[in-house]
Amino acid sequence: MIRHAILGLALVTAAGAIAASPQHAQVNDAAILDPGLPRQLADFGFFADAPAQVPAARVTPYRLNTPLWSDGAEKLRFVYIPDGKQAHADGENLLDLPVGAALIKTFAFEKDGKRQLVETRVLLHRADGWLALPYLWNNAQTEARLAVAGARVPVTTPAGEQIDYRVPNKNQCKECHGLNGQVTPIGPKARNLSTAWLTRFHDAGLLDKVPQVSDPVPLWEDRAVVSAEAAARGYLEANCAHCHRPGATASNSGLDLRWEQTDPLSIGIYKHPVAAGRGAGDLLYDIVPGRPDQSILVHRMASTEPGVAMPELGRQTVDEAGLEAVERWIATMPKMDERAPAP
Repeated sequence: MIRHAILGLALVTAAGAIAASPQHAQVNDAAILDPGLPRQLADFGFFADAPAQVPAARVTPYRLNTPLWSDGAEKLRFVYIPDGKQAHADGENLLDLPVGAALIKTFAFEKDGKRQLVETRVLLHRADGWLALPYLWNNAQTEARLAVAGARVPVTTPAGEQIDYRVPNKNQCKECHGLNGQVTPIGPKARNLSTAWLTRFHDAGLLDKVPQVSDPVPLWEDRAVVSAEAAARGYLEANCAHCHRPGATASNSGLDLRWEQTDPLSIGIYKHPVAAGRGAGDLLYDIVPGRPDQSILVHRMASTEPGVAMPELGRQTVDEAGLEAVERWIATMPKMDERAPAP
C-alpha cells in the first residue's frame, strides 16, 4: 500500500536523517515573512523536488505519534526553521517556533497505483502571528496553487470509498487552528513527537533543548498493545482536543479532550451535552462508562450526517479504527453499579 510506503519513508527520514536532507534548494524567507499571499507553493521553495516531496535545506520531515485522521489521507509533514534561529521546547507542550518558521503538510491519496498529491497546507509564522493557507495540486502533479476558496477533489479513500475530498477554504483553517482568537499550530507537541526525533532535531541545531516528556502520546500503530485508555485518549488529543479545549472554537461544549485533562466530567464521563441538539441522538451523556452504544461521543464519531458527525471538518467518512479505539476504551470503564462505594 502506498500509505504504508509513504509512512515508512517519513519514519525513516524523520527518525534518522534530519541533518541529511537535500541541501540543493533554499527556502524563500521573504515569501514567509512579507505581507501577501504567494500564488504558488513553489514560491516558498520548501521543496527541492515538490512533486516528490523532497525537502529543501532546513526543512525537516516529522511525524506525530498519533496523527489527526482525514478520510485516510496520507500526510507528509515538514517544519522549516530559518537560518540563525531555533525552535524552543516548552516542556511537553507545543514547540515554540520562531518568527519566519513554517509548518508544511501535504495530503495525498492513491490513484492508479501512484501517490496523488491533493493539497499542501502551510502555516507561516509572520511577525503579526500565524497565517494558514491551502494550496491545491494540479492534475499533472507539477504545481500547487493557492486555493483561498477551497476546493473539492474526487478521490478514493484507502477504504475504497469514493468521495469529493474537501480542501478547506482559508477561513476554515481557523476553525481547527483558532485558540484564544489567534491562529495556532496544533500538531507538533513534544508529547506527540518521538524522543529520537526531538533529539535529532536538537542535534541539528534546530531545537534549543530536548524536552523531558514523562507521559508521551502512544504510537497509533501500537494501539492494540497499549492500554485502551492511552490509545483512545491519544486519538482524542490528536483529533478533537484542538477544538474541545478552553479557548478553542468548541470550548462552549464544556468538553476538554486534551491529553493532560484528568477530570472525568471534563472528559465527558456522565457529562450532559451543551446545546448539542440532534447531534446528541436522544442520548443523555457524552460518555457512559461501559456503554459505548449510549455515549454521544461514539454516536457522533460513527455518523457522517452533517450536524451530527464529529469532527465537523476534515472527514466525510468514518474512521473505523479510531471509532473502535474509543469504543474499546469506554467499554472497559466500570459501569456505575460496578464502582466501589465512596468511602
